[in-house]
Amino acid sequence: MQRNKDDISHLSRGRVRWGGVGFGRATAALAMAVLAAAPEWAWAQEAVALPGLLVTASRLGYGGAGAQSYGIAGTSTTVVTAQDIARSPAQSVQDILAREAGIQVQSLFGGVAGARTSVDLRGFGAAATSNTLVLVNGRRLNDIDMAGVDFTAIPRESIERIEITRGNSGAVLYGDNAVGGVINIVTKSGVGRPASLRLEGGAGSFRLREGAVSANRSSGPFSASVFGNAISSDGYRVNNALRQYNGVGELRYEGERTSAYLNLSGDDQHLGLPGARRVTATSSELVTNRRGTSTPFDFADKQGINATLGVTHRLGEGAEIVVDGGVRHKAQQAGFFVGGFPQFDRFVDATLTAASFTPRIYIDQAFAMLPARTIIGFDFYQGDYQSDRSVHRGDRPVHRYDLTQTSYAGYAQTTIALTPRTDIALGARVQNTNLKATDRFDMTAPGGAFDAMATPLDKGQANHALHVGIEHRLVGPFTLFARAARSFRTPNVDERLALRSFPTNFDLQTQTSYDVEGGARVRWGGLDWQTSAYLMDLRNEIHFRPDLFANVNLDPTRRHGVETSATYQLMPSVRLRGAFAYTRAKFRAGPFAGNDVPLVSRSSGSAGAAWDIWHKYVVLDAQARFVDTRRLDNDQRNVQPLIPAHAILDLRLGGEIEKFFWSLAVLNVFDSRYFDYGVASAFTIGTFNAYPQPGRHYAFKAGAVF
Repeated sequence: MQRNKDDISHLSRGRVRWGGVGFGRATAALAMAVLAAAPEWAWAQEAVALPGLLVTASRLGYGGAGAQSYGIAGTSTTVVTAQDIARSPAQSVQDILAREAGIQVQSLFGGVAGARTSVDLRGFGAAATSNTLVLVNGRRLNDIDMAGVDFTAIPRESIERIEITRGNSGAVLYGDNAVGGVINIVTKSGVGRPASLRLEGGAGSFRLREGAVSANRSSGPFSASVFGNAISSDGYRVNNALRQYNGVGELRYEGERTSAYLNLSGDDQHLGLPGARRVTATSSELVTNRRGTSTPFDFADKQGINATLGVTHRLGEGAEIVVDGGVRHKAQQAGFFVGGFPQFDRFVDATLTAASFTPRIYIDQAFAMLPARTIIGFDFYQGDYQSDRSVHRGDRPVHRYDLTQTSYAGYAQTTIALTPRTDIALGARVQNTNLKATDRFDMTAPGGAFDAMATPLDKGQANHALHVGIEHRLVGPFTLFARAARSFRTPNVDERLALRSFPTNFDLQTQTSYDVEGGARVRWGGLDWQTSAYLMDLRNEIHFRPDLFANVNLDPTRRHGVETSATYQLMPSVRLRGAFAYTRAKFRAGPFAGNDVPLVSRSSGSAGAAWDIWHKYVVLDAQARFVDTRRLDNDQRNVQPLIPAHAILDLRLGGEIEKFFWSLAVLNVFDSRYFDYGVASAFTIGTFNAYPQPGRHYAFKAGAVF
């Protein structure tokens, strides 16, 4: 059983990662100029309104094309535009996000096209996927399992922008999981766009082959758009192949008072799981066989289908109602083979169906004689999870887990213009979550003698989230902002079960966080600058303990840090950008008090440049990223070696000639030999497993728009 102790890989970690308000720049500038010229006493006498109501797929709001999103008043917010995405050398959405301040990434599976790479906002390490809430068009993608969001299932060309709201203030509007922050991916629609067809193909290192197609068409108030892509790669390592197929289609109607949409999507993925490279005090597979595998037969497959229907109706001046709902179905199969101990192999066959109904109303009317904008809503979510756990495919299941989680929530958030220069946001959410879980255990099944049955659970719990934020626009281009918030996170099914644990009870405590933040923004000419500092205290943080083969509630933890990001238009043809974050995650009580939480780098940063060498015909984009050392997973004692710091430079040369476009990207130009995830032995100092990432590699793409 040496593997179950020292070789703590993705299998023995007990989980598998598969499964507002906005102001337009011109409007805000005009309003500030007019109000600044008025006497302060006139504010209470004049009917000065906030910028007009703008309802988007997001509950946060957005200032429109080319404008910056202010998101929730008091929060640190960033918008990644479609142009940023198109020009980035990065080959995955996660790598694009990793250049933003306060975002770190981890990958156990070779980083092939970003498959199963997790995104970590504000330092949650191994639990990042459960503490970062990901939305598509304002709708949750996080499920009640620990798979995390599969960004590769979202066609890159379909993305209009990505809104990043840091910290836990998004919990009022969106609920569970919004602890480190919210990432909202807004997709393109055919509304107002000329009919077009876009075809793209690509090839690259590790036998990478890609194809993508998108089309849109509109007729009167109706429009339709479709996006599809396919990826095939052998991957950087042995048993690292990826086969991925995705499709998204949307029908939309835009009437004078009513609009409606239907969105359908599907995906199919196969991924080989190459396992770890073992490092001891006397040997290192990172040196002798970096691209090899310790798990040549492990795999994870996933198939998903999603449908969302929504209607927006303008009730009158300054009021709109949105009624939408959706269903997601995901099937997953995975095999894990210990080698030499077949009784400890595992085959997982799971299905998860999530249904949601999320009506809400937007009101743009005065509150106590002050201009205000309010959103009031109700959320219903139900997730049904069934999983058969056997030793091998075809064996009788040792466990048949059946879990149903239902949540009901009501929330309200309002933004009030206290003065011409000061806005305040107040919000609250009350949510009731009910979980029923059973385990049909078969001791006589193959491998059953080595396991035990979990105790049934039928539990309901009420939680609440709060937010108060303030923004004050100083004279000129300077804005100060601050906020305080409370959020919560309920345990997911994988944390209650674990893949390799011997559960006796499904029960875990709900995690809570208390967050304060303050910062400043500067938007002056070609400069766009934002800096903020935050402090977050958590109770009952949920974490997997490989030495116990179980998930536990940690002693109280704390996170604090400073984040800065800036872009500067140096000249019409040159744009610079940079970001830096100091992130400290540590235990504040218990036996590890003062120690760093594993898998969180204290310092990270990026720098980039976009240069139009010859108009749009030849353009160059460069992106450098630095990540400091971090503790290995399972090293709460802080006694094991550190994951080394690394720096990566990516370059992209591309261009457009009439309807044709092309690009050549060189990733990891200096062939840095790095890994961003590793897990320490629970028993032997100096022994750990590492998951190496690709060295220098290339990708070429070309296509046309008709």
